[in-house]
Amino acid sequence: MADPAADLTSPGLEAAPSGAAQTAKDLFSGAAGGIAQVLIGQPFDIVKVRLQTSTTYSSASAAALSIYKNEGPLAFYKGTLTPLLGIGACVSIQFGAFHYARRQLEQRTPGFIPGVSSLSYGQYYAAGAFAGVANSVISGPIEHVRIRLQTQPHGAARLYSGPWDCVRKLSSQGGGVLKGLYRGEAVTVLREAQAYGVWFLAFEWLMNADAARNKIDRKEVPSYKVAFYGGLAGEALWLGSYPLDVVKSKMQTDGFGAGQRYKTMRDCFAQTWKAEGMRGFWKGIGPTLLRAMPVSAGTFAVVEMTMRAIN
Repeated sequence: MADPAADLTSPGLEAAPSGAAQTAKDLFSGAAGGIAQVLIGQPFDIVKVRLQTSTTYSSASAAALSIYKNEGPLAFYKGTLTPLLGIGACVSIQFGAFHYARRQLEQRTPGFIPGVSSLSYGQYYAAGAFAGVANSVISGPIEHVRIRLQTQPHGAARLYSGPWDCVRKLSSQGGGVLKGLYRGEAVTVLREAQAYGVWFLAFEWLMNADAARNKIDRKEVPSYKVAFYGGLAGEALWLGSYPLDVVKSKMQTDGFGAGQRYKTMRDCFAQTWKAEGMRGFWKGIGPTLLRAMPVSAGTFAVVEMTMRAIN
């Protein structure tokens, strides 16, 4: 049986009967990894969003304590239904699109040998960026709804009764689906391209370095190392894209009509810089990096185990 680590990284095309069959496996494994990602990361994510979009909290621990004290422990899973359904699809697209792009690039590389990766790291970044752009079509509205649910007032003052009510109100208040539900989509596309370009590039570099250092084939890299390298790649993802994420969060918690503060992505960048300087683009980075390691490690580990099972 082929080691699933090979399916996560270098092509392992000899184990796949066809490109379509391998893409189906990539999509299914990614969906399983996405569910794990949400369950592990949601408590960290709500703290990150509160810090990004409010000046109420002095630190991540203060935000977490306030949420627990005022809203209860279940508040850390506010807005989970939407990402639980959607992030599974998002991660499925990420892995499916990355491996599809990777295979297409390999087959167009002179001297390509099936089963042997021949890509440069620039090409790995390009394949990851392609995955991010493909993913942004559904991640944009999903994250918009999640952020609105995470930041709405608690108790009787709540604005939305649930995800579908939020979708309906965002579409009507914003002047349609594109202006309302898809608010902040331009910066979302930029963030996703950069984030997943860095994510997959970092993972590939770590895996290749380990294989070269220990003089083993990539498929012989142990599963626990695959998870560890996935966790480190998660740290790189956020360090490489966090300012874009801050702008996205600000735009997706902005008001409508007369209450709208940011007219465009560029305007949001300018206002954030003027009001807070460089520091404003890194608010909430602490809990985000704390979240990134287990979430990204869990994602790669579950994808690997799923791939092993279906192979």
